[in-house]
Amino acid sequence: MGNSKDILNEGLRVINIGTSKFKEDLNLQQVESVQYDWRPPAGGNAKLIDALDFLQNKEQIEAANQEVIKIIKDAHPFLVDIEQAINAIPGMHKKLILHAGPPINWDRMAGPVKGAIIGALMYEGLASDEKEAEELAASGEIEFSPAHHYDAVGPMAGIISASMPVHIVENRTHGNKAFCTVNEGLGKVLRFGANSQEVLDRLKWIETTFAPALKKALALTDGVDLKSITSQALHMGDECHNRNKAATSLFYREISDYFLQTDLSRDEVRDVTRFIRENEHYFLNLSMPASKSALDAAQGVKYSTVVATMARNGVEFGIRVSGLGKDEWFTAPANFVKGMFFPGYSQDDAAPDLGDSTITETMGIGGFAMGASPAIVQFVGGEVEDAIQYSEQMYEITVGENSNYSIPTLNFRGGAYGIDIIKVIDTNILPVINTGMAHKEAGVGQIGAGIVHPPFECFEKAVISFMETYKGDIK
Repeated sequence: MGNSKDILNEGLRVINIGTSKFKEDLNLQQVESVQYDWRPPAGGNAKLIDALDFLQNKEQIEAANQEVIKIIKDAHPFLVDIEQAINAIPGMHKKLILHAGPPINWDRMAGPVKGAIIGALMYEGLASDEKEAEELAASGEIEFSPAHHYDAVGPMAGIISASMPVHIVENRTHGNKAFCTVNEGLGKVLRFGANSQEVLDRLKWIETTFAPALKKALALTDGVDLKSITSQALHMGDECHNRNKAATSLFYREISDYFLQTDLSRDEVRDVTRFIRENEHYFLNLSMPASKSALDAAQGVKYSTVVATMARNGVEFGIRVSGLGKDEWFTAPANFVKGMFFPGYSQDDAAPDLGDSTITETMGIGGFAMGASPAIVQFVGGEVEDAIQYSEQMYEITVGENSNYSIPTLNFRGGAYGIDIIKVIDTNILPVINTGMAHKEAGVGQIGAGIVHPPFECFEKAVISFMETYKGDIK
């Protein structure tokens, strides 16, 4: 910069910190300036700042977090079978309905979730029409629980009922399993709250025709390697949440020959393979349980501040933390997705953030891997540079880089993973999620897609709870 005496004779190079009004004034004076978006750590919350001061750079926490990300990275999920939920999910019963997100009762549920539950009750034969199903759901006779409490996940409304077939994904490194329904495709579907006869007929076809056929095909395999497919798909333009074209194609290539080896008729093979081929989102319902199986194996590591679950039910967003209780959710009102709407719809029509598919972001793919998927911006909005910047920014709030899921546009750098609640609070950077938008009314379906972030409050609550749990134990 030269001698300090010359400063006043040089042109101003201004960095503006704080309110942008000062920069606007400089712009009017044609003075070059840069706006720096700075906020105090923890939003200036004194209690949180004290927690950060105590928890940061603690060897016990750092060691635990390294253990967690090793567990997640070493996990190796395989699709091994498909079976009705009541026969596959431990504890499942005829009058249990699993839903997406943290716990919630019937009265508070979002419109799409209620619509999907009504459809599930009719599908199960527990109600003959919508009115009877709604009365049954409100009666207290039906048990509702987060799918996450039963080693399961579901997209959007996330509904799983007893007769629905679920993919069975085995994490062969750690021995645990995770479950997810079959993706129905697009249009009027149960996951968006539709429950017409067309929807129920499709679910019955999946139960009686597709699932038995896939079961026969899978019996001929040694399991389908979902980790390998995900890794390849990230190099082919997918991020394995809202873009699954490559991953579905890879799965289709893997499973098709096994269908041909079964005793299925030619027409049956054509029908079941067409169902996969024509549904570009089929792999989402494999990506989700694959991610869950890895993250569940890392739940319960003492001292760890890594997020093990992110999920939303259309009313609340919730997170769970590895080093805290498995049933301990930290929740706040769900945000609205910002992005691109289908013609005829606007923000006024949208339901709040919904679904268990944020398990992909928790794993470090989905929104975290948007840099690998330039085409995703055509679906969620923004520019290619935005997608790359989102992926780069996530390294600031995570513990590690997963070389199994590398990002070509970042020179094949391993994707950011292991969301750290302490880093989120310290940096004021929230995890990025790309997701579909559901109409607030049941049955209308998807109305757009975009970007959303968890409420900051979830992480505030988690850090305070972590501090209270371990303050007498951490040195």
